[in-house]
Amino acid sequence: MRIIIERSNLLKSLAHVHRVVERRNTIPILSNVLLKTEDGALRLKATDLDLEITESVAATGEQEGATTVPAHLLYDIVRKLPDGAEVKLSTNADGNQMTVSSGRSNFRLQCLPESDFPDITAGTLSHAFTIKAAELARLIDRTHFAISTEETRYYLNGIFLHTIEADGDLKLRAVATDGHRLARAEMAAPAGSEGMPGIIIPRKTVGELQKLLSDGEDDAAIEVELSDAKLRVTIGPVVLTSKLIDGTFPDYQRVIPQNNDKALTLDRQSFSAAVDRVSTISSERGRAVKLAVSDSQLTLTVNSPDSGTATEELAVGYDSDDIEIGFNARYLLDITAQLTGDEAVFMLADAGSPTLIKDGGDDATLYVLMPMRV
Repeated sequence: MRIIIERSNLLKSLAHVHRVVERRNTIPILSNVLLKTEDGALRLKATDLDLEITESVAATGEQEGATTVPAHLLYDIVRKLPDGAEVKLSTNADGNQMTVSSGRSNFRLQCLPESDFPDITAGTLSHAFTIKAAELARLIDRTHFAISTEETRYYLNGIFLHTIEADGDLKLRAVATDGHRLARAEMAAPAGSEGMPGIIIPRKTVGELQKLLSDGEDDAAIEVELSDAKLRVTIGPVVLTSKLIDGTFPDYQRVIPQNNDKALTLDRQSFSAAVDRVSTISSERGRAVKLAVSDSQLTLTVNSPDSGTATEELAVGYDSDDIEIGFNARYLLDITAQLTGDEAVFMLADAGSPTLIKDGGDDATLYVLMPMRV
């Protein structure tokens, strides 16, 4: 193969695909990116056997062909070439080496044959729908922080995406939980999503989707295809194919409190800053912060046996019985970081029951947070 391509175009595509490649691999071919020329374009593909990303980019092809080269090495080389440069990629007659040349720079890389490169074929995908990039990004952004990192409960290691009937309308809903907190975001179900299986999108796939969506236009149309085992998302020239988590997501509806009647309304930014300040006294970010609410005043307290005590008071909206409740400071900060409105509403029951947190600027999201003993 022999092609010429603009450095900026090649770098952008390599940035998308090389992230999938693990730094350490026991299977050498998985460290490589597949490069294939066809119809005046260069097609790049990388995989870790669970997740695959392909992208096509315009190139001037002098001779068609295909090979695989170390992904991170090629990315680093192209990244260090000067802006505006043209890059020439060519393989030798044996196909075991590829020359990367630009200006006075020349690199010779070892290749592995294209025939060894794995393909996680998507198979039959039963459902397909189109969604705006901004809508898919919102579902992911509002929930991803609550994905569990506990490998033993592998079915919580992703976002549960499903359709559900709510208030007489069909919704597309994303849910994530780690057992301590739960995040739920929803939108009107797009045409074609009716009857789709509930799927659990793995954490790594969620992270790659976030990055790909942030690179594109908010109003771009994203094509989503899925079955109960695979997911394929097409974002412009990029196609992401992923295996799904094979497990049953728990009945999250049971943990969303329905009868919390004590409404605490507070300024989101002031509250977040106050939690951040008082939790400084603690060496562990997971230390509990106590919220004591009386009349229209909230007192935040953190006690550290090593460092001392911190308190801060805030004016809030509250007209129920006095209550004291403790929360993990880091979890409070994570949730308030997702809120978009100026106000946050905490629906409380008692010191031992889950609290419902609503976003004053977004009715389509809600959060549940388990209390801590203080």
